[in-house]
Amino acid sequence: MSTMTMAKALNSGLRAAMEKDPKVLLMGEDIGKLGGVFRITEGLQKDFGEDRVIDTPLAEAGIVATAIGMALRGYRPVVEIQFDGFVYPAFDHIVSQVAKLHARSLGNVTLPMVIRIPVGGGIGAVEHHSESNEAYFAHTAGLRVISCSNPNDAFWMIQQAIDCPDPIIFYEPKRRYWDKGEVAEAPERDLFSANVIRPGFDVTVLAYGPMVRSCLQAAQAAEEEDTSIEVIDLRSLSPLDTEAIFASVRKTGRCVVVHEAATFLGLGAELAAQIQQECFYSLEAPVLRVGGYNVPYPPSRLEEDFLPDLDRVLDAVDRLMQH
Repeated sequence: MSTMTMAKALNSGLRAAMEKDPKVLLMGEDIGKLGGVFRITEGLQKDFGEDRVIDTPLAEAGIVATAIGMALRGYRPVVEIQFDGFVYPAFDHIVSQVAKLHARSLGNVTLPMVIRIPVGGGIGAVEHHSESNEAYFAHTAGLRVISCSNPNDAFWMIQQAIDCPDPIIFYEPKRRYWDKGEVAEAPERDLFSANVIRPGFDVTVLAYGPMVRSCLQAAQAAEEEDTSIEVIDLRSLSPLDTEAIFASVRKTGRCVVVHEAATFLGLGAELAAQIQQECFYSLEAPVLRVGGYNVPYPPSRLEEDFLPDLDRVLDAVDRLMQH
């Protein structure tokens, strides 16, 4: 094992994928000479050349459209959307073309491409730089949507995503880029499986991406009050690993879903619906959701009041335990 930041793990994972397969190439704004605004692709253009690490114009629709054509010609493009809120100019291509070409061709055409999106807040950025838009893409049939939360998953999941024949939206929690962790010598699980990262008995807490660390901190704090929280890192948002989710909820009888995105029509709503449908007779209390508020992302000076934190997670746990 080796210890590295999530940013370095992603860089190393991309490097490993490019060394393994000459058809893997990277495209995005400022990803070459600059190495990306978060330096995720630093050094890759120098080592692999401008034909495989391509600095593009500021045109997300053009970037994704070009990647579609390259994927159809046998390449495996990895597209970087510089910030989460910049993906919308490419939204039409993603939902109308990327998501549908496999079905439109009756399964004869695959589209092996990865769209990397730094996601979420917590970095003091301006508008359109801190959004959580995963629900749009998880709702879209034909796309696979995943999110890493730690360096080990970042390193292995990016390689597994590139190997996948299906188009993947790959979310990276930008405020966790500098968190350090150990990276194993081999992948520990399938790309689309959840991970029980802290076993518990009283409450199941489901999270992904940037909120996993916050939920682990909440579980540690709750333990001091004799409340045992099981924390599950979903990792895959579409498809969901419902087997792992239902097994945990049937054990604990209580569930909180935590995400940065607004709770209205967020991923928590789908999870709550599926859990009450499949685990109704195991539930001791309603499924609760903790998330952002249903307003546009606020100015950076207010984001700490907007983002879910340890206290809001613990408040939900306390309310469940009172049932």
